Amino acid sequence: MTTIRYDDLVESVAAALQYISYYHPADYIAHLARAYEREESPAAKDAIAQILTNSRMSAEGRRPICQDTGIVNVFLKIGMNVKWEGFGAHSIQEAVDEGVRRGYNNPDNKLRASVLSDPIFERKNTKDNTPAVVFMDVVPGDTVDVTVAAKGGGSENKSKVYMLNPSDNI
Repeated sequence: MTTIRYDDLVESVAAALQYISYYHPADYIAHLARAYEREESPAAKDAIAQILTNSRMSAEGRRPICQDTGIVNVFLKIGMNVKWEGFGAHSIQEAVDEGVRRGYNNPDNKLRASVLSDPIFERKNTKDNTPAVVFMDVVPGDTVDVTVAAKGGGSENKSKVYMLNPSDNI
C-alpha cells in the first residue's frame, strides 16, 4: 500500500506548475525542429525559429513561455488502495489548491494569476490562481497519477449568447 502525504501532493503540484511554465515537452521540440528543416517558406521558417529560440530562452532562464499561464487543471487517477497521511481536515481539492498557490507565488518565478473567485458578481482576482479545476478518477491500484495542465484563458473560454428579459436575473 502506498502512502500519499499532504506535503508531497502539494509540492508535486507546485513543482509541476513551475516546470510546465518554462519547458516544452522534448517530443514537441524535436517535431518542431524537423518541421523547421523541411519548411520551404522563409516566413514560416523564421516563425518556427522564433518559437524554438523563445522555448530555449524560457528553459534556460526558467521563465514562463507564455504570460498567460492559465487556469490550472489537475487530473488525478487515485488508486483504491492508497493511504492518505497528514491531510488532517484538508481535502484533496484543498491540497491541490495549496500546490497551485505555492506554484504561482514562487518568489523565484512568480506566475501571472488570473483566476477570479466569483466571475459573475464580485470579479475579484484570487492573486494565487486558485481554485484549480480538479478531476478525480478512482482506479484500481495503490498509486496516484497526477497530471497538471495550465490552460491559457482562451482555451478555457466558453460562452453562450442568451437574451434575458429586462426583469430576469442571472
